[in-house]
Amino acid sequence: MKLHWSPRSPFVRKVMIVAHELGLTDRIDCVRTVVATTRPHVPLMEENPLSKIPTLVLDDGTVLYDSPVICEYLDSLHSGRKLVPRDGKERMTALRRQALGDGFLDFLLLLRNERERTHPSPVHVATFGTKRLAVLKALDKEAGDLATSPFTVGHVAIGCSLSYLDFRFGDEDWRGGHPGIARWHEEYCQRPSVSATEPVDDS
Repeated sequence: MKLHWSPRSPFVRKVMIVAHELGLTDRIDCVRTVVATTRPHVPLMEENPLSKIPTLVLDDGTVLYDSPVICEYLDSLHSGRKLVPRDGKERMTALRRQALGDGFLDFLLLLRNERERTHPSPVHVATFGTKRLAVLKALDKEAGDLATSPFTVGHVAIGCSLSYLDFRFGDEDWRGGHPGIARWHEEYCQRPSVSATEPVDDS
């Protein structure tokens, strides 16, 4: 399988953590693909018209995107315990957590782009800041359940969003007022699948 990949993409990292958890990395050929908000990647758009990564191309030419779809596909390739639970409350909880982590990443990426503009919008920056605090507060309340529940794609998504905070907003202390989720994230980062996929800024 071919995975359009970048060492800086948090959504690619999410897919790679899942691949490591499932022991599937030897079946994935990572192809460096540079995408940017203001520069569409024309060759990539032949496979993914959204010009976004991660994009996974299967051996038969089938193309999958984005990260939730790819993660669920990878989870279908093994017979062990599923990272995307199949039934009931556990599945809904995992999918909700994945949506929270992915949504958090979405607006962190937008915030970073906004800050890099010549004239950032104070309203947008303030709104993203308010949302960030709300997510961290919610995650801090849920930290105990995250620590005791079986590891799922929801844990991966939330962990990736917090790691992206460290990676791109490292000068801001998000841990200070959120000790529960800070402790959980520290333990999360000790997982072999996570430490094997540390984000790299090679820009």
